[in-house]
Amino acid sequence: MTHGRTGRSPHNGCSLLICTYYKNGVCEKAKRFHTKIVVFHCKKCVCVLSYIATQQETIPYNGNAVNSTGDTVEMNIVIVGDGKVGAALTEHLSHEGHDVVVIDKDPQVVEEMVNAYDVIGLCGNGASYDVQIEAGVDKARLLIAATSSDELNIFCCLVAKKIGAHHTIARVRNPEYAKQLHFFKEELGLSLVVNPEFAAANEIARVLRFPTAINVESFVGDRVDMAEIKLKSDNPLSGMCVYEISKRFKSRVLICAVQRGEAVYIPNGGFRLEIGDRIHISSKRSDMVAFMKELGIYRHRTKNVLISGGGKMGYYLARQLSETGHKVKVIEIDPARAEQLATLLPRATVILGDGSDRSILLEQGLDNQDAFVSLTTIDEENIITTMYASSIGVGKTVAKVNRVSYDILRSIGIETTISSKTVAANQIIGYVRALENSGSSSVQTLYKLVNDRVEALEFRIAAEEDAFYLGRMLKELQLRDNVIIGCILRKGKIIYPCGDDTIENGDSVTVITSHHGFKNFEEIFC
Repeated sequence: MTHGRTGRSPHNGCSLLICTYYKNGVCEKAKRFHTKIVVFHCKKCVCVLSYIATQQETIPYNGNAVNSTGDTVEMNIVIVGDGKVGAALTEHLSHEGHDVVVIDKDPQVVEEMVNAYDVIGLCGNGASYDVQIEAGVDKARLLIAATSSDELNIFCCLVAKKIGAHHTIARVRNPEYAKQLHFFKEELGLSLVVNPEFAAANEIARVLRFPTAINVESFVGDRVDMAEIKLKSDNPLSGMCVYEISKRFKSRVLICAVQRGEAVYIPNGGFRLEIGDRIHISSKRSDMVAFMKELGIYRHRTKNVLISGGGKMGYYLARQLSETGHKVKVIEIDPARAEQLATLLPRATVILGDGSDRSILLEQGLDNQDAFVSLTTIDEENIITTMYASSIGVGKTVAKVNRVSYDILRSIGIETTISSKTVAANQIIGYVRALENSGSSSVQTLYKLVNDRVEALEFRIAAEEDAFYLGRMLKELQLRDNVIIGCILRKGKIIYPCGDDTIENGDSVTVITSHHGFKNFEEIFC
């Protein structure tokens, strides 16, 4: 695969960004096929110079990238807009071996991505027909539009579909468009519409259902939850082997992953849990509640919630909570936004003020709240106010954090955090995995856990009748190390599998693994 690099132009001595790529078609200067084009973007005078690079062997760009060893990379993807979501996608998708082209108007942003990852960079307007053709959108498997403008993202996707892109994904954040998502997909042909703030608000709402849990993810159409809890000295699970849990407790649960210090384990039956472990438990919601009650750590669902920050995420969360019977207060520092929220959220109380001001927090009864959620645009403010809320006894706190390290936050006692860019990236990566699938059982849902070190994947089984794993008891099959089958959904029934259970066509199977990049269900077996 070709790499972007920095250099100097043959003119004016300007410092330039060099983006290299292979273009399949007739080059206007060389009048030949498969010519390697080098594009210079000057950061000082914004001039552009192109020339034909000589090479001993040309490699065609035919919709699949080709690396230096001649191996075909799974998919060519164009990302328009390299902000927080775009950068997260660039990192993940390039690490998974995809041929990624990044388009952004800012030369410095493009240069940083090209230098940091194995991607191709192009400086320009991603909605431009000419720029998309230069980026190879006409032969791209997927275009992802993640600029700061919803309208530009939608337009990028429309242009890409007309040019020939097979699939398009748009980031659309404006609440006014929330009711039009079906229209965008069915009538405009967008493959997926992602709203990071809405998705993040849903994750927070799930956590607030289980205040004892650090984080909660949902699978199988929101029918199975995976909760993360930290084992304290008084927890009955401390010192217990995994196989003993089903004998001691009535509730059906599965320990899917364990983080112990810096190490992460996918436990087998003989794995012994220890004080300080962070364990991920999978079960139906009713079983989860019953299990936490058996452990003596259950806390009732939150009722009174104080939210600092009335941006998009704050609005979505406040709306969802107030519609489900919560008493919600939102503190917003901007007068115009506070007035707007007061109209949009008739069931919530909106306070004009600074959510980082201790006196305002106490005036609004922070010490009597079941939960405090800090969702301002400033990470540091969210961290500090969340730490303060915990120090005065608020039972559950959540901080929106995009830039600060997950490990650093946990080291200072902040357990539950949310990042809209991570939520959106995971949604899109799950979709990409499904597109990549060349077998019979594709990824339907993907979540990254334990600071992206563990993946939870939901596969839909649609295999040939002679597939080696169909109808055979699990104890007869050999799973790869660090792989566990979390649950099976069959004809509406949730099954927590044991050795005598089987996998059948039509099943939805959730797999937990510390391996990365599984695309087909067959890959979980030795």
